Amino acid sequence: MFLARGIAVSFSVFLIVYCSLSVAVGCAWRGVRSSMQWQPSQRAADFLFGLRMLPFVAASLVTFAFAVPSFLLLEPRQIEEPLGWVPVALGACGAGLAILGIVNALVAVRRVSRTIAAWSSGAQRIPADIAVPVLRITPAVPAMTATGIVRPRILVSGAAESLLSQKELSAALNHEIAHVRRRDNLRKLVLRLVAFPGMRGLEQAWLEATEMAADDAAVFSADEALELASALIKLSRSNQAPPAVDLTAALVHSSASAMNARVERLVAWSDARVLPGEPGSAWYAVGAGFAALAIFAVSYSQLLIGVHAATEWLVR
Repeated sequence: MFLARGIAVSFSVFLIVYCSLSVAVGCAWRGVRSSMQWQPSQRAADFLFGLRMLPFVAASLVTFAFAVPSFLLLEPRQIEEPLGWVPVALGACGAGLAILGIVNALVAVRRVSRTIAAWSSGAQRIPADIAVPVLRITPAVPAMTATGIVRPRILVSGAAESLLSQKELSAALNHEIAHVRRRDNLRKLVLRLVAFPGMRGLEQAWLEATEMAADDAAVFSADEALELASALIKLSRSNQAPPAVDLTAALVHSSASAMNARVERLVAWSDARVLPGEPGSAWYAVGAGFAALAIFAVSYSQLLIGVHAATEWLVR
């Protein structure tokens, strides 16, 4: 009974915190995003991903740092009080949410594995002075995409290779390398694990921000920006935009509005877009982290007592 009570309480706390914060983030993210519109694209993309992951991270922290320790330390082992239907129902829903996320991620991995295997059939290695393997594929679609998480690869269609100039191809490859370095495919897999209704808009905003971040990371001058913009225009006009394939990072996708926005940004490229981080910002973050840790250490025992009182109310 003690173990069952602990599992029910843990999943219940996780579900309550996760759902509450998810609803709050789903309602407020557009207003928060507007404050980031003048920030560099890479910072904006990281911010949107962090905002999307906030409910899961906070719920996990509350559960494993507070709910579980408070239950193990303060709950009597020999109590015979039966579990009420509320913690049982909440615990079952929390466990179901975790199982659903795992299944969702496994299905996405299986689907993309089959798709990449079909694309890569008969692929040939292209000599390139980069750490990531570049493969020439027979299908015309996708024109270029970064695939894989543990062993990333860049797939380039023969049609795209013949259509682009050497400079355009180099700029496009730099864009895909930026996706690999930022581990965007891994982040997409994590989002499948924490899927939640009502988050599609925030996830789509993050996807668009990642493309702009990769664009900015791929170019270092106005000429390079124009080469990448030219590559995007050529490939989008040649109908080489693939259907949406999860856990991949395609250079060209089917969203015309997003493609137009990317081209316009590249045409208007300037050095002011890529701003260096403020030297003191990292130290401020470290100082705030140490201060929070000190407060946490001093008040931890009282927090455990408060959390245990709340969970006691929940199970009655």
